[in-house]
Amino acid sequence: MDRLDTMKTFVRVVETGSFTKAAHTLGISRATVTQLIQQLEARLQMKLLNRTTRKVNVTADGAAYYERIVPLLFDLDEIESSLPSAASLPRGVLRVDMPSPFATLILMPALPQFHARYPDIVLELGASDRMVDVIGENVDCVIRGGEITDQSLVARPLAQLQLGVYAAPAYLARAGTPRHPRELEDGAHRIVRFRWRSSASSPYVLQRGEETVTIRGQHVLSIDDGNAYLAAGLAGMGALWLPDYMARAAVASGALLPLFAGWQIAPMAMSLAYPPNRHLSKKLRVFIDWVQQLMAQQSC
Repeated sequence: MDRLDTMKTFVRVVETGSFTKAAHTLGISRATVTQLIQQLEARLQMKLLNRTTRKVNVTADGAAYYERIVPLLFDLDEIESSLPSAASLPRGVLRVDMPSPFATLILMPALPQFHARYPDIVLELGASDRMVDVIGENVDCVIRGGEITDQSLVARPLAQLQLGVYAAPAYLARAGTPRHPRELEDGAHRIVRFRWRSSASSPYVLQRGEETVTIRGQHVLSIDDGNAYLAAGLAGMGALWLPDYMARAAVASGALLPLFAGWQIAPMAMSLAYPPNRHLSKKLRVFIDWVQQLMAQQSC
């Protein structure tokens, strides 16, 4: 292992807060991580990390060293990628996490275009609605619906998702078709609740002219995955609040029916976010540009 390896390993330990997590994201053993950090501290003749059985803390010297070498490592990557032979060929592994419906309905159908344009980028894709530890899990970027409140991430807007209320014909035949949103509060009706990453349960707000209605509804099922949420609605488990892109095919086939014509729901932001210390490597930059172009072509 050379000096760059020890520096990169130190950065991963600081970012993940763990020798074990750093080893996993780097694809090396924990013992190798320990050895590299020891070599680095011996060469610098200073203690960079305080290690206990439960966690790793950065010393004052370690924090100062980290702040200096992160831009240095980025500059080295940029120099290599800017060479004439590499200028048009961003390469390497790119780790991305996104909601499962977005992956299924929007990204995957267009992905062959991305691969044809950038054949040397290997995507490692996580498709879920779980809260991802972007730094700890060494994820390059995430795509998420809703407001991104993590101040440690840089967020870029992708789209404003238009929302609607939908239900399956079988559910409406059983419970009746509500003509006004307030009817969803009646004992006869159920909604399928989407369980967001936070435990808080936000009400749904609909507006028509000057009239605003806030709906919580009763549910017998809450789900934290978008594809399963849609499947529950198709199975007749209750009314759904869906982005248009998720409902489009089911509405076209008659498997879902839109409710409350004339009522509006505030759109939901969709954003792409990444850690600021990733400095937008070339492979990440071209992926972000491509996703932004992809979303600009969508009717969401």
